[in-house]
Amino acid sequence: MTLTYLDLTARQRAVLDSLPFDGNHLVNGAPGSGKSLLAVQRAVMLSLTGGPTVLLTRSHLLRQSLAPAVAALGTSGNRVTVSTAHAWLAAWYRDRTGSEAPRADDGWYDWSVLVRTATSTDPVPGLSVVVDEGQDLPPGFYRFCRVLGARITVYADECQQLTETHSTLAEISKALGGCPVREVEGNHRNSRQIAELARHFHVGSSAPEPPEREGALPQLHSFARPEVLTAFLTGIAQSRPRSSVGVVLKSTRAQLDLLARLSKAAPRLRPQLYTAEAGHGRYRHLDLSRPGLTLVNRASVKGLGFDVVVVPDAHVDADTDPSSAALRMTYYVLATRARHELHFGYEGGSEPPLLARIPRDDLFRA
Repeated sequence: MTLTYLDLTARQRAVLDSLPFDGNHLVNGAPGSGKSLLAVQRAVMLSLTGGPTVLLTRSHLLRQSLAPAVAALGTSGNRVTVSTAHAWLAAWYRDRTGSEAPRADDGWYDWSVLVRTATSTDPVPGLSVVVDEGQDLPPGFYRFCRVLGARITVYADECQQLTETHSTLAEISKALGGCPVREVEGNHRNSRQIAELARHFHVGSSAPEPPEREGALPQLHSFARPEVLTAFLTGIAQSRPRSSVGVVLKSTRAQLDLLARLSKAAPRLRPQLYTAEAGHGRYRHLDLSRPGLTLVNRASVKGLGFDVVVVPDAHVDADTDPSSAALRMTYYVLATRARHELHFGYEGGSEPPLLARIPRDDLFRA
């Protein structure tokens, strides 16, 4: 069996090679550790054994970002289905019953119905399931996959939870039959300065060690008027024409308002926008290989990386307790999306409490 590694470090290859083909496995890794690349490689490796293989995410946008990497590694003889967990479960149930899977109140499916269907229909021989950002799927999903008899590999980080229906590493391990948690270390995305800032938001016993690569100090900006933000983003895009610039906002309405202003002020920039609220069409698919401005909702940014990240609406969190674990976890995810530059912004006369407490040595006030 010939294996082709895709931009993996020696440490990442060692973690990948240590996983037996059979059994269930759980791999924990911090932002930038390469979990997504490992998930892609693992899925392609498992497909070489001949059985059907699926690579699953919760986010449709993360699915879009993984599909090209799978295509680059795969061949016509070892196909991997890349899908969201919701779509894959819906298709599985429809194929066996001819009807739509019943939904639960939390937005997922009625796991008791799915499990009952799985026990009363023929299993899929040799099924392999690989999950990226597995902390965003509920424990019921993993129990269901065990009933299917699938061999399951999960890449996760419970310090990056942005959904209400999530799982801890302990819950995933238990649902998979008590498999041990393996670790993939390192941060290959952020600069030291960005990682040092992210440590202020980290929730847990100890934050990952920052990388050695140096970069610009993260900045905090006051955007007194909407046109100030528009001019700021236009300037970044024009001065860094080869860079990907992720603009991450909390609401779809804010995304659309900003898109309208940018399109009017600098139509040649052709900013992209993604929102999960769009069922299909121009705001449902992105060209993630294209440089320039990309407007993304906070809920969809997990697993992605941009050369420059701008979070211009920190003021919307001003009334939230800055010690809140959920808020800190959100900002931990936002900060660690940036490769080279990180900018936070706010409206109003005072800095949002969560950012105001960060010393100037870690967050420059522009």
